[in-house]
Amino acid sequence: MTQFPLPSVDTFERAGLECWPGIDVKWDGNWVRRAAGGYTKRANSVQCFDPNDDADVEDRIIGASSWLVVRGVKPVFRITPLSAPALNEALDEAGWQTIDHSYLYAMELGDHAPDPKGRLLPLLDPAFLAAQQKLQGHDDAMMARMTALLAVMAVPATGIVIERDGQAVAAGLMAISNGIVITGNVITDPTRRRQGLAGAMMRTGLHWAREKGAKIAALNVQADNLGAQGLYQGLGFAHQYDYSYRIPGAAK
Repeated sequence: MTQFPLPSVDTFERAGLECWPGIDVKWDGNWVRRAAGGYTKRANSVQCFDPNDDADVEDRIIGASSWLVVRGVKPVFRITPLSAPALNEALDEAGWQTIDHSYLYAMELGDHAPDPKGRLLPLLDPAFLAAQQKLQGHDDAMMARMTALLAVMAVPATGIVIERDGQAVAAGLMAISNGIVITGNVITDPTRRRQGLAGAMMRTGLHWAREKGAKIAALNVQADNLGAQGLYQGLGFAHQYDYSYRIPGAAK
């Protein structure tokens, strides 16, 4: 049971900015543009942090979109409860579609027993990168983009790898900002799902985060990923708010 109120949407989203940064970042009032070579929409998108920052939205959408395109990134807006209503209205009028309806889950961080075969590794450790590449199925070009993003992370962070029979079977990473640990890149060997491996990875990382002083845990999960939602709920996470992405083009 949560013993005190969880942070605000703004606090969670700003922790997310630090834990999953862009390589190139530009603020326009309370709108932030981020580009990271195209690795993940979160790090390659535009986001509004103030519902009242709604001046000149049409021109700012064009300017932000052009900024992303110049950096080799397709235009994307991350829409959260902090987004100005006028921004959504302008995107609607311009025919932008909504994709990837997702949730932010969070909980007060409690005790979690680490897996005895869990490894905590620096984000740029070759063993962690190899586990991610193997399990995610990334090619070398994608791994280069991922590595470039991990290299700019400036907060306390760790890679987590779970091994069985000497093989990496689950992996993820966790990063801490303002007492909030954010989880990302969770992946399990598709041939070994439903064996508790993702849970073992999560518990190992959450144990690390508490040892590092984190008080709150948060993560993002897509609305259609019921399996992941069940896993996180079983660990104590609960839904806090919805978010989604907007991209140009008519809805399919």
